[in-house]
Amino acid sequence: MMNVYNSLSRRVEELRPLEGNTIRLYTCGPTVYNFAHIGNFRAYAFEDILRRVVQFNGMKIRQVMNLTDVDDKTIRGANAAGVALTDYTKTYKDAFFADLKKLNIQPAEVYPAATDHIPEMIALVSRLMEKGVAYQSEDGSVYFKVREFPGYGKLAHIDFDNQRTGLRCAADEYDKENVGDFALWKAWEPSDGPVGWDSPWGRGRPGWHIECSAMVRRYLGETIDIHCGGQDLIFPHHENEIAQSECCNGVPFANYWMHNGYINVDNVKMSKSLGNFFTVRDVAEKYGYEPIRYLMISSQYRSPINYSVDIIEQCKASLTRLYTCRDSLDFELENAPAGDADEAVLAQFDKRRAQFCEAMDDDLNTADAIASVFELVRDINTSVLGTGASRGTVEAAIAVFDELTGVLGLVYNRAEKSLDSEIEALIEARTAARKARNWAEADRIRDELKAQGIVLEDTPSGVKWHRA
Repeated sequence: MMNVYNSLSRRVEELRPLEGNTIRLYTCGPTVYNFAHIGNFRAYAFEDILRRVVQFNGMKIRQVMNLTDVDDKTIRGANAAGVALTDYTKTYKDAFFADLKKLNIQPAEVYPAATDHIPEMIALVSRLMEKGVAYQSEDGSVYFKVREFPGYGKLAHIDFDNQRTGLRCAADEYDKENVGDFALWKAWEPSDGPVGWDSPWGRGRPGWHIECSAMVRRYLGETIDIHCGGQDLIFPHHENEIAQSECCNGVPFANYWMHNGYINVDNVKMSKSLGNFFTVRDVAEKYGYEPIRYLMISSQYRSPINYSVDIIEQCKASLTRLYTCRDSLDFELENAPAGDADEAVLAQFDKRRAQFCEAMDDDLNTADAIASVFELVRDINTSVLGTGASRGTVEAAIAVFDELTGVLGLVYNRAEKSLDSEIEALIEARTAARKARNWAEADRIRDELKAQGIVLEDTPSGVKWHRA
């Protein structure tokens, strides 16, 4: 039984598909006006874990992640650069997909771009106008009447009666203190330059919030299972999505809402507006991509993470332990005697797997799940490696290790276990030097191999190697 925390009800609830055995998942994607920072990617890593655990529990998934390629920021950036909006955003779209792949984040089924769905957005705004919950202002923009939706504020838990009224919020993003009618369609302004589309209300472009409602309806239907995003999207973005979608469709918008916590720098939220952000590429250039993924899933998704050099170094060290264990299992398998798996060792593996499943089914508690994996590593080190374990026992260890790290999306950069002839010759020469008790020559060769990124380990079963 998989349980998740629902931001709408503020309770942990059992996750059950609304229809059949398929979870319909909508995840707010990037606004493609810059390279995404690691705070942005925490949401995508959390959603990847959610996706993997849903599948691990035997359910199917259909995920849609939008690409916001028209809003205040993208327009401002394209016009400042003096290029077409599509050319400006393409750079960041391509970078986003490249980073997703290097972080081992499974692809969604659909990645709709906002600019490809303007007709759907116009149709949705027209429907809201017909229902009397939207109006056109003097400048030609169309706004949603928040007072016409009795449930407004239910996700963010806003005391709406004590908020100022009669306001209009034209900006895409604003604070809770600015509660007011929000823009569904923005009339064209000279600062928009060449960006704009014709509509029943004149030339303009969609507001940010209507984009997601239109794409959810287009690809997943009027009511979906789960809607995800960062905590910063709860208000106004997700609150406004609920209002316009439920007024338009007359049914609940999403059954579950899940939001991840921030990544902080010196205990302050990482954001481009504050200038305290690190792009994924900045960090990966020095540490690689997998330590970033490890960092982002090392805490339960609703908990904040504090980024620092020390912490990312700890993530690298933890990954080294995992890779060393997995490479050692390959070496052990090559030398293992035939035989069935040891029942006592299998029972210990089953215990670790049960601990892992319990943690993941408890609102994706990745911290405890990772802890169970390292307990598995300890079991393998004491009960399998260097013990003369049978082939069946080693194969069982490999199977459970790969299964659990696969759900976490870790240990995905294992190099092919092959060496060029020159390095093989050096390893053989070192072995010969050790047999001849020529320790100085053996140490010299070991240092030479280490300089080439090949680390040797002498074991009772022979010499093992792994890439640094």
